[in-house]
Amino acid sequence: MVIATVIEAMTSEIRRILVDFSENQDLETLTPGSASAVTRAVQSAVASAGLAGFRAFLQSHEETSDTVVRDDKVYRYKFASAKTFLTVFGSLEVQRRLYQQDKGGDSYVPLDAKWGMEKKYVTPEVQEACLFGQGLNTPQEVEALLEKCALFQPSASTIKRLAQDAEEWLEGHKAEVDEAIRQEEQKPSGTRTLVGSLDGVNVLLDEPGSKKGRPPERPQKGKEEDKSSYKNAMVGTVSCYTAERQESGELTSKRLATAYVARMPEDRAVTAKEEFERELSHAEAQLGPDVQKLLLLDASRGLWNYVESTDRFNDYEKAVDFFHSTEHLSSAAEALFGKKSEEGQAWYNKYRTKLLEEDDAVESLLRSIHYYGGQRKLSGARKKQLRDHRTFFQNNGHRMPYASLRRRGLPIGSGVVEAACKTIVKQRLGRSGMRWSRKGGQAILNLRTYIKSDRWDLFWKHYSSLRKAS
Repeated sequence: MVIATVIEAMTSEIRRILVDFSENQDLETLTPGSASAVTRAVQSAVASAGLAGFRAFLQSHEETSDTVVRDDKVYRYKFASAKTFLTVFGSLEVQRRLYQQDKGGDSYVPLDAKWGMEKKYVTPEVQEACLFGQGLNTPQEVEALLEKCALFQPSASTIKRLAQDAEEWLEGHKAEVDEAIRQEEQKPSGTRTLVGSLDGVNVLLDEPGSKKGRPPERPQKGKEEDKSSYKNAMVGTVSCYTAERQESGELTSKRLATAYVARMPEDRAVTAKEEFERELSHAEAQLGPDVQKLLLLDASRGLWNYVESTDRFNDYEKAVDFFHSTEHLSSAAEALFGKKSEEGQAWYNKYRTKLLEEDDAVESLLRSIHYYGGQRKLSGARKKQLRDHRTFFQNNGHRMPYASLRRRGLPIGSGVVEAACKTIVKQRLGRSGMRWSRKGGQAILNLRTYIKSDRWDLFWKHYSSLRKAS
């Protein structure tokens, strides 16, 4: 039996390593030092046993005939060829029988083909760990971590190359993988509200353009543009909410789950919007026609033009993020009453409460801005500041139904997507000194969105099966 061969190979290797270890060790007394020594010896024995057992398993399936037929072509045995594979137990060298067509034709290794490792040297288990790790940390950090806690130690260059290879395939098949995930995924029971949000976040690209920040104080001779530039990546969230009633009787919203999309900068964020809409459509289909639908955005004109000119959002309620509105309210208070004034703080508190509790709060707020703006002697700069914030409330007042949303236990803030901009994009792509190609950055964002959406296991399952079939 094959398993008996595997067991024999593993037990022999464990016995050999531990017996050799014990000959030079005093193990009669338990001390921190002896415990650490035995730990290291057992770890080494487990790794060697795993390699020995897996090698025995593979070789038990080796082809033994002198000729084999593949795709109606005859291949003849030529010689035994060694190949090293990176497995979860470490590097494993295997002797395989190599076959070749007559007259120097193509070669074929049946053993590699049987376990899906033709032209590959990293096993799927190792590949998954490396991709998952790189979705969270840099290749160098993943290498260092695995060196401490795993039996296999891929190099940083191998880890990076695996992500690049996955991205090259995934970009052409991502919609197919995502659809397979969605077909198997169920939205949380008890969902009452579906909330979609979009937001942009700057990424430093390794391509010519202008950088953000303070301009140089003196001209730089011969310099027309920087070698890197900031562009806007796009992040989308599709969240499921329920409502909970507090002891006071007030309904509050509770987020149950969120699916994320994130795309590197592109003109008009076309791909990001397509993926965002597909996520919404999937959620709508699962949750049914009775679910409440809401879009929460900041005041970006481009995003509002998009959602208000797209028919598929016609049945969504729409609101500007409440905390974005309160930032304008705070600045308006400073323009009217000065910074850190008690009168300005009282005015801010009054109208913040009105926005939360009264349906006509914006109309009342605009009347107050008009009144105090005419009564107080303001500098030109403060008049301009006040005018800008008044315009914000005039243009967006119909997008501030905060009192109505709160009465029904719906969220009023887009903090989920703003947090996603930081956790998915900035924390990984925005480290000091990092510059990204659009392709390289997207490789990381794809991995991070699967991880943050709690979809990794489904992603890996369907990525692996679809890639094998392609």
